[in-house]
Amino acid sequence: MRRHSCFVFLFCGIFLPGILGFPQTNTSIDCDSLLPNYEAEPQKSAPPYIIAVSFDNFEPGNEVQVTLEALGDAGFKGFNLQAREIDGDVPVGTFKITDPNTKGVECNNVTNSAVSHANSDVKKKVTTTWIAPHDVRELQFIATVVQNLENFWVGIQSKTLTPTPSESVNATGKSKRKVCFSV
Repeated sequence: MRRHSCFVFLFCGIFLPGILGFPQTNTSIDCDSLLPNYEAEPQKSAPPYIIAVSFDNFEPGNEVQVTLEALGDAGFKGFNLQAREIDGDVPVGTFKITDPNTKGVECNNVTNSAVSHANSDVKKKVTTTWIAPHDVRELQFIATVVQNLENFWVGIQSKTLTPTPSESVNATGKSKRKVCFSV
């Protein structure tokens, strides 16, 4: 009888929530659309979250610190953060995971091209490091932030980051800059 009671308890704890349609606690967010994996509509109000970056400009290989932060008392359980060129629809660059509440996500067959939540704990702030790739134009960090199953915001944007112009070089490896001397 005791084994039977343990089995019933275990069965109810593991399978009953799924059978009754209770919401999942592990939310994933699509890399392309940035929509969570459940049926609900994104909020239309201003998001209670910001994306802060450590630099306005970048060069290939630069590391930019990126912080997703709640304003006021608004915490969040889930998120997906990417860097995208202005008017672009695919992530650029890669993330170095530095916060235990974050994990790298593979989008478009590129490891760590996005960063997401590592657990469903309520967070007020997460910080990560983005590594700039070569040949990228102006970009923004863009995020979806999930406060709970009913409230989430899609398309939260950081300020625009601009690549630092590199000196143009001709085929001989010499600069094309003109130098003028006055006598």
